[in-house]
This record gives sequence, C-alpha cells and structure tokens, in this order.
Amino acid sequence: MIRFRTLALAVLLSSTAALAETPKLVPMPASIALAKGGLRIAEGAGITAADRGAGIAARLLVQRVKIDRGIALRTDAPGPIHIVRDASIAGDEAYVLTIDARGATITASGDAGLVHGAMTLAQLLSPDAAIGKPVMLPALVIHDAPRFKWRGVMVDPARHFVPVPTLYGIIDQLAAQKLNVLHLHLTDDQGWRVEIKRYPDLTRIGAWRTPPSSGQTPTAKVGGFYTQDELKALVAYARDRAITILPEIDMPGHAQAAVASYPEIGVLGDRPEVGHDWGVNPWLFSPDDHSMAFIRNVLDELMAIFPSEFIHVGGDEAVKDQWERSPAVQAKMKALGLKTEMEMQSWMIDQLGEYLAQHGRRLIGWDEILEGGLPASASVMSWRGEKGAVIAANAGHDVVLSPAPTLYLDSLQSDHADEPPGRLSGGKSIVTLADLYKYDPAPVGLAPDKARHVLGAQANGWSEYLVTPEQVQHALFPRLSALAELTWSPKDKRDFASFVTRMAPQMGRYARAGIAAADSAFAVDIRLQGTRGDALRTGKVAAALSTQTGFGTIRYTLDGKTPTARSRAYAAPLSVAPGVVIRAAAFAADRRPTALPRRFETSRAMLLRRSASDLAACPKGDLGLRVPLTADATGNAPVYNVNIFDTCTMYPAAPLDVAGGFTVDVARLARHYGLAHDTTKQRQYYKVTEHGELIVRSGGCDGPVAATFPLPDPATSPNRMSFKGALPKGTGDADLCMQFTASIAEPFYTVEAMQLSERD
Repeated sequence: MIRFRTLALAVLLSSTAALAETPKLVPMPASIALAKGGLRIAEGAGITAADRGAGIAARLLVQRVKIDRGIALRTDAPGPIHIVRDASIAGDEAYVLTIDARGATITASGDAGLVHGAMTLAQLLSPDAAIGKPVMLPALVIHDAPRFKWRGVMVDPARHFVPVPTLYGIIDQLAAQKLNVLHLHLTDDQGWRVEIKRYPDLTRIGAWRTPPSSGQTPTAKVGGFYTQDELKALVAYARDRAITILPEIDMPGHAQAAVASYPEIGVLGDRPEVGHDWGVNPWLFSPDDHSMAFIRNVLDELMAIFPSEFIHVGGDEAVKDQWERSPAVQAKMKALGLKTEMEMQSWMIDQLGEYLAQHGRRLIGWDEILEGGLPASASVMSWRGEKGAVIAANAGHDVVLSPAPTLYLDSLQSDHADEPPGRLSGGKSIVTLADLYKYDPAPVGLAPDKARHVLGAQANGWSEYLVTPEQVQHALFPRLSALAELTWSPKDKRDFASFVTRMAPQMGRYARAGIAAADSAFAVDIRLQGTRGDALRTGKVAAALSTQTGFGTIRYTLDGKTPTARSRAYAAPLSVAPGVVIRAAAFAADRRPTALPRRFETSRAMLLRRSASDLAACPKGDLGLRVPLTADATGNAPVYNVNIFDTCTMYPAAPLDVAGGFTVDVARLARHYGLAHDTTKQRQYYKVTEHGELIVRSGGCDGPVAATFPLPDPATSPNRMSFKGALPKGTGDADLCMQFTASIAEPFYTVEAMQLSERD
C-alpha cells in the first residue's frame, strides 16, 4: 500500500510566497542565489536542446514533469526552457541553473550534469499538490556539483527476484534525486539471476529454488532471471539517466546456486539443491584451474553486458570449511606458498582483479577481501563498520562506505506493528530516516591525504525479507532521499529539520509515481504510558502521541473517526477511559496529512492482548528478525518477531490479578537459516513428548509452569494453531514466558499473539 496521500484540494502557492522562500529541493544544491521576479511555466511550454545529450535531458524533464506535476512540456517547439552545453563548467556532473523572467537555462559540460540540472528543474516545477496547474518559478541561480562520486544503492534480486519493471521504476527515482549507482546483487546461494550463454544451466537450474517447508510438502519452485537483452536495455536506460549499473557475481562463497548448476566448479564434488536458507552456507567455488576458467568466462559475458568501470566479485561471508577439508585445495595452497585459506581467497581475488584490469575494468569487493592480505588491484566496499574502509584507504585503495546497520535498508524503519518484515535486532537494527540522514561517509582514522580514496557511500536493500516490489520500495524510499543528500550536498548544507520540510513535496512525488514509499518517519506513534495493568485497575488509559521527525501538527479523534486538519491538536498525553479508539495523524502547514492515520484501541480486551510486535525477548535473548509466515509470503501480515537461536518469547507485565486465562496463537515457521559456525548458539530445550511442547510459565522464564501443551506433528498439522489455558492468581504484574521445546532439527515455533481473559 502507498502510505502517502495527496489531497486534490491543495491550493497552488501564490507567486509571492513562492519567491519568498528557498525552494524545497532534495538533495540541497551547493549554492542557491535567489533574485527578484520569476517565470511562469504552463502546459505546452517548449524546451530547446543544444545537442543529443541535451535532448536526452529534455526528454527526461518532460517525462518527470508530466508525472510529478501533470503538465506536458514540449521538445518540438522553442520555448522558455533551454538546455545548453558549456565546456567551462568543471566536472561532468556539475551544472548551473538560471531562472529569470526571460526563461530557465540549464548549462553543463557533461551529459550527467545536464540530466542533474533537468531533475532539479523538475522538482522546482512540482513544489506542491496543484496537479495540472501552471507553476511560478522563482528567479534564482543554482551552482551545483556532487560531494561524492559514488552515490549508490544495492538491490538484491538473488534472494527474491525483482521484476524488470520494478528496476526501471527504481532507476527513475534514483535519477530524480541524483543518485548514480545501481548495484545489482545477481548471484547468491538462493539464485543465479543473469543469463550466461556459455553456461545455460546457471539459469535453467540455478535460477529456481524450492521454498523451505514448515512441515508440509514443499510448494512449486520460485525464482526467475534476466536475459542479456533485458539487462542491456536496462543499462542503456540507466546510462541516459546518468546512472551506472554495477553487477555483482558473488565468490568464492554464496556459491550454492552455481554449484547446484555445475558441481564440477565446487570443492568436494557434491551437487546441492539451490539454496533456500538465508545466511551463510558452506558451498564455495574451487580455486582450481577449471573453476577459475569458469569464472573468467562468466566475467567475459558480464563485461559484454555491463560497461561499468567496476565489477563486484563479492568476497563476503565465505566460510572456508570446504577448502579446509579438500586435499586438492590444500595441495594448491602448498604449491602457491599460501599458509591460510584467507590467503587462498586473497590469491583468487587478485587473479580476478588482474583479469579485469586486462579488460580495462576494476575489481571491487566486500571488506572481507582485506583478510589474508589486500590484493593490489582491489577496491573495497566496507559493510562491517568503517574499519575496512579506513585500512584500505590508508593503504591507497578506493573505498565505498556501506556500513551495517545504518546503510542496510532491510532494517525496519520503526517498531510499529504495521512495519513489513525485516531486520529488527531488539530495536538496535531499526534505521529511521534520521538515523540514515546523520551518517557521514568520512570515517574517523582516515589520513587527511587519503580522503580522496573515499568514493562515496551506498545503501543496501538485501531482500531475504523483501518479497514484493512494494516491500522493496517501502524499504528503499524515502530513506534513499536521505542518502542522496548526504552523498551529494556539501556537509555544511545538511540540516535535518530543513530536509524534513523539503521531503513534504518529495513524498507527494513518490505517490504520484506509484512508489510505495514508507511513511514511518511521519506516522503518529500512539504509545501507552504506564503498564496495561495500571490502566485496567484504574480505568484510565494514558497515551502519548509522537512522530519520529516532529514534522507537522498531530491531530486526533477519540471516536474512531479519521482525523482531519480540523481535528483537535495534540498538546499533552491523553487520559481516556478504556474502550475509546484513538486515531491520529500529523498535518503539514498546507493541511495535508503527512502519513496515513494510526489507530490505538483501548478496550479492556485489547489492553489484555499482545501481538508479536508487543512481545519481548526472553532474558539474554534478542528478537532479531521480523519474518513472514512463509519465506515467499507476499503480504505484510502476519509477521513474527523471532529469535532464531532461542524459541522463547515473553508477554511482559501481565496483570495476573486481573487476568485468569489466556489464548496463545502460535505459528510454525520454516527453520531455513544458514548459521555456519553459529550453529552451536542455538538453544535446545529438553523435550518430553515426540514433537516437543509449548511451556507457559508465570513470573518469568524461571517461574512455575502454568500450562504445557504437546506440539503436533509438523507433517500432518496446519502451521497456525491456538492453545488455551488458565493462569494462577497473582498480586500484580508479572512476565509470562513461553518456551518451545521442538527439536532444532525441525521447523521452529513462535507466538503470533497472546490474549488474556479477565477473571470472573
């Protein structure tokens, strides 16, 4: 669902107001000089273009303005808009935009600069929700150029295939905000997504996987791949929009789909199925001559598709157990004089770096390629914090900052119950719009003379939990707007309060383009003050209302009706009787809601209910993931906050003096996680029935047992079930602990919701 709504009744800003304030642009340009006067642009205004590159920029401007403003500009007739080449402007991406009463002129020396200037003008032509109406542009001069060369995002079609039309839509949004690298993670254990004509089984076999099972017979295979023609067309489309597509073929690890297709390139000769386990799996490419030739042949076809300067070869999370257990690999290490398997990986990466250099390309990989010695040919994408970037840059290697969790877009944006699946990690992996915005790709410890090696920053949209195009868009946008500003704008021009204000029209542009941008940063969080037991005992429910950004005026209703700009403004925590339904939304100065309204029910039954999002981790545990019912579920609900190492969950502060019974809704989920050397961290509870039990304890996880329920046979039972029981009478609030004792070799269980019932 698109979470931002524009209201058709919004009124066009007067020309006086428009001229009085700095334009709401994202990213903020390096320099804006406002002047007196302005220029009116209406339907049919013409654009003149100096050459082919200018003509491409003109066509992009027409397309963008038609979507964002609903007016049609023309390129077949002269008019007030001019796109001009000027060799005196330094930098391929730099541009100058001049607007006065005579016209609007974009000048740049490079094609990229012309496109960036056109996108700035498109934003100026869509400052509000007055769709189809003329626009009064303020007179100004903008001088602009990027702070960083690399301003990227990674999309991961390997885990869940991303349809080609979705990629085109993402490219359009990147171009609109001057992001210039689209990194495609094309291969992993769970799928090979690029056609390689010399090795057709890579897509005939490797592009399709059997979904994991929670007990029942597995369903039909899922997957997909891109043909070379599709990718070449995508590359050309991106190139016109000043965007480079960076391909990644992951090696030596994350190779299960490749080895499933051609087992002779693997290490031990076995043929696994294409993977369905998220995480780290053992299959590696062999470093022998045959496998290295295979990889070079793949790179040949990859380079024919993608003209990018860099080729990404992965290098991450390659556990070396297969190499350690292979006499052939150990013999090769001895012959090469290598002492460790990390040195073996370094040798392999170096070989590929030399091969790419022979073809005029550069190798880049994740920061694990630093281990065992950094190949001279390598550039580094640092994801395990910034340490790898500092080491590599100080050694003279180019680096891209991509640290987790801040720049990992599969991290949730809030702890709201309506957030779709993603990484949670007990709240530590929640990455808000503000969190991403405040990141600066200038790591501490970098020698001043090495700062030039920092190419920029990239955010990564890993897709283990992003199944649908809408979920991908929700994860990427609007946080990519923050990335655009932190990588493009001068550091002294960055201001979050200003950015949030400028995001109001940008959220409207997302909506008009059909982008399902998350409204998490602007949504009202309605949070109970005090415990639920206190509210039930006193008959008074205290609730505080807030938003992440503080933007807009929060307005609310207490009768369940949708709030409007005329509803009561929030000023202090509310105190209501149980049974009231609170609905709230924030409103901008133009009276438009900044997000969909949120709802909070205060009935006694709802105060006694906790959903998965309201439950807590057991002591020393961590609800690190929010996962769907099945690995390929396309809905945002139901979702479950889970600890994949310990199937224990708590209902915190249950009012045992009020509640006398419970119904617990349980889900059985596929245990499909590649834990590698963390396998031993899983906690196995001792089971006393064939398939284990659900144990409910009162007073915490060391408290007395309130109820025990044998679990059914996974092969013959549904994957959602409910159990009912009674609770011992208590004197106040106490935690309820729910432990599942099913074998760690079988699917795992989690709590969907727990409903307490009042004592008679």
